[in-house]
Amino acid sequence: MTTETEQPLTIDELAARAGVTVRTVRFYGTRGLLPPPVIGPRRVGHYGEEHLARLELIEELQSRGMTLAAIERYLGQLPPGLSARDLAIQRAVVASWAPGAVEAVSRRELERRAGRALDEEDLERLAAMGVVERAGGSGADGEDFRVDAGLLRLGVELLDMPLSHETLLAARTALVEHSRAAAHDLSRLLRDAVAEREARDVRSLSARMHPLVVQALLTTFQRSLREELREWLDREG
Repeated sequence: MTTETEQPLTIDELAARAGVTVRTVRFYGTRGLLPPPVIGPRRVGHYGEEHLARLELIEELQSRGMTLAAIERYLGQLPPGLSARDLAIQRAVVASWAPGAVEAVSRRELERRAGRALDEEDLERLAAMGVVERAGGSGADGEDFRVDAGLLRLGVELLDMPLSHETLLAARTALVEHSRAAAHDLSRLLRDAVAEREARDVRSLSARMHPLVVQALLTTFQRSLREELREWLDREG
């Protein structure tokens, strides 16, 4: 659904933003993977950011080798009414299941995926968040960048929040340090639990556990953050 402040997208614009064909969008719609558009004047279907985020999640799931039936089951297990931000978080979790989430793109392609023009301050803020990295070079489409596709949408949303460059750097440092410590402890527990197993069994178990652990960490962090914010607001109130 679109909001009053959100610019609605036609099916052609939605397909272009997601990097798929109009035929693909229609196909996903007929399978029930995408909710129907809002019908506007002249019977033109309008799509919103939630449609785009869901479409990007579907494409991410497909890129990880999931069949359409498996994607239908995955989407069916998600809570109803997820916002574009919630869907972007889901995509970031999916992107972490396997290596290779970082892609090399031109500046033009980066801005197309971001859905907006990016000035130098925007690029510096995205770099501070670990979303993009300058790759050098300059072709017909502008400077090249390495971009974490799973984090791009979240990073673009943060651009409009009143956070300084220094705050973003400090936040990223805190997240990296604590997540690395959690990963170290979990890895140690896993090694101790499977010490007697063969290496191939350990790799198979790790691959199966990866998405479960990432989802558990995300859920636990979200709950902890809500509790911290609630306690802070209670003290301030």
